[in-house]
Amino acid sequence: MNLHGKIDYSISLIKKAEKLALDYCEDGFSLAFSGGKDSQVIHELAVMADVKFKAHMNLTSVDPPQVIRFVRKNYPDVELHRPKESIYKLIVKKKLLPTRINRWCCAVLKEQSGAGTVTIVGVRREESIRRRNRNEVEIWGRKFSGNFDQFSEHRETEVSCVSGKDKIVLNPILQWTEKDVWAFLSLRGLPHCELYDMGYKRIGCIMCPMASKSSAHRDRKMFPKVERAYKKAIERLIKEVPEYGSAFGKHRSADVIFDWWVSKKSIRKYISDEFDQLKINFKK
Repeated sequence: MNLHGKIDYSISLIKKAEKLALDYCEDGFSLAFSGGKDSQVIHELAVMADVKFKAHMNLTSVDPPQVIRFVRKNYPDVELHRPKESIYKLIVKKKLLPTRINRWCCAVLKEQSGAGTVTIVGVRREESIRRRNRNEVEIWGRKFSGNFDQFSEHRETEVSCVSGKDKIVLNPILQWTEKDVWAFLSLRGLPHCELYDMGYKRIGCIMCPMASKSSAHRDRKMFPKVERAYKKAIERLIKEVPEYGSAFGKHRSADVIFDWWVSKKSIRKYISDEFDQLKINFKK
């Protein structure tokens, strides 16, 4: 399917789901916006589909200022939601840093929104192995996952049977490629966040645990204040949870733990590379 075919299909899917969205919420769809290229696409598709929706952006306290400025300038309709607690306070509260394995940050700061709505999300299967198994419609809190027509045939007739914690997620650009996304933005004459021109492939939180090692190091250079804030949070974490970081032994400190965190290595590998190697060099 070419780009125009994908655009038509995505718009058709959104239009088809509007009645359901209005059944759940009088505001229509809840559109998850991040300021990134994929969220720009779903926003524009919703506009083109002429459906009722409200766009929401959940801030995390580690959002790149370039992204916030871009959204405020180009998407004034997007409602910005500030977190009740910053990521730094949550680190101490949760008693650990967020990691690829334990990515509690997204669960707390982003994924709780949209309960009781049909939420449009800019997920694409091409993005990762985990997303290859995603479907165009999903119910969070239930086992159903499939296409919209299957959902329409099998869902309960009473909307009220869905609890407030459940939400239906619509993924209208699931089959789109990155090339499709950029071609669409160009076709529609839409600007993009300057971070893409600075080498960023994906836009998200500063020093996101899911980001690559190179991205984390780029963030360290570009956002030194955020690094200092993370280290202060780690210092508080060590103070309040004495056992945290015990695996680092005598090397335990905010600086070392932060360096390990952005290195994307296991603790054993990090210690071996950073400290055992120093002993070998010293003996030489």
